[in-house]
Amino acid sequence: MPPLAVSGGDPSGVGPEIAITAWKLRKTADVPAFFLIADPDLIAARAKSLGETIPLKVCDPDEAAALFPDFLPVVPLKNSQTDSPGVPLAENAAGTVEAIQRAVGYAFDGKAAAVVTCPIAKKPLYEAGFAHPGHTEFLAELAEAHTKKVCKPVMMLAGPQLRAVPVTIHIPLAEVPKALTSEEILAVSRITARELKEKFGIARPRLALSGLNPHAGEGGALGKEDDAIIRPAVEVLAAEGIAVRGPLPADTMFHAPARATYDAAICMYHDQALIPAKALAFDETVNVTLGLPFIRTSPDHGTAFDIAGKGVARPDSLIAALRLARKLADNTRK
Repeated sequence: MPPLAVSGGDPSGVGPEIAITAWKLRKTADVPAFFLIADPDLIAARAKSLGETIPLKVCDPDEAAALFPDFLPVVPLKNSQTDSPGVPLAENAAGTVEAIQRAVGYAFDGKAAAVVTCPIAKKPLYEAGFAHPGHTEFLAELAEAHTKKVCKPVMMLAGPQLRAVPVTIHIPLAEVPKALTSEEILAVSRITARELKEKFGIARPRLALSGLNPHAGEGGALGKEDDAIIRPAVEVLAAEGIAVRGPLPADTMFHAPARATYDAAICMYHDQALIPAKALAFDETVNVTLGLPFIRTSPDHGTAFDIAGKGVARPDSLIAALRLARKLADNTRK
C-alpha cells in the first residue's frame, strides 16, 4: 500500500511544524508512512527556528515509504515559499494550491493511498486570485476534472466517540431554514450511509437525524421544518432500507447512551454538528470529506497563525487524521 500524501497547507500557519512533529513521533505514536508536499527549504527553516534537527530527504513519492523510518520525505514544490510564521502571504498561495493539486494527482495515480491536508487560510488565497469558496470545493473540482463526473462532497467530523455530519455548512444561521430541503438531507444521508459501509467497514450503518428546532419542533409548536422537511426525508431513507431515526431533539442526541444507538449523527447546521464533536474530543477529531473518489482527511483545526512558529502547536489532530486516512484506505482496499 502506498504512503499517504500530506499537503503542507498555508506555510505561515502551523502546518509545517505539526507535520515535522508528527514525523518525529512516528514510532511512539504509531504514525503511518507519509510524504510531505512542501518547499524543502521552508520545512528546514521552520525546523531550525524551532530548534529541531530533522533529517529531511527530498524525494519522489515512490521513494517515500522506504525513506520514512529514517527521514522526513519531502516531495518538493515547483513554487518556492517564504517562511513567515504567523504572517500569511499571498505570494505563498501558488505553492499552497500546487500542493493540494499534486496530492490529489498522486492519489489518482496510485502513488498515494489517501490525501491528508494541513490547514489553509482563505484570505491569502483570495488575494492571489483563488476562485473557490474553500478547500473542499477545490478538492471536488479536482476530482471532477479527473473523473469527468460530478462529485458532492460531504463534511464529516469523526472522533473516537462521535461522527457528526452537517447538512448545511458555512452559511449564516438565519439562512439555514431556507437552505434546508428534504432533497439535500437525502443526498447527504445517502452518501454518509454508503461511505460508512464502504470506507469505515460498518456492515449496516445507523443514522440519527437531528431536528432543526428545539424539541424537534414539538409537533409544530416550536417550528414547522422538522415535520415538513426532515421527517419526510427520514421516511424515504427508511423505505430505502437505511437504518435511520429522527428527527430527534438535538439536546438529547449526544450523551453517551444516545451515541451508542447510531453510527453517525446527521445534523442540520454547522455548529449543531461541530460543537459536540469538538467538545467530546477536540484534539482527536478529524475532518473527513465523504463523496470524493479518493480518501481525504484533515485536522479539525485551522492555521493557528497566532501560535505558528512558537513550538507549541500540538500534532494530535494531524496524527489522528493520518491514522484514520490509513484505516479508511485499508478498509477500501479490502
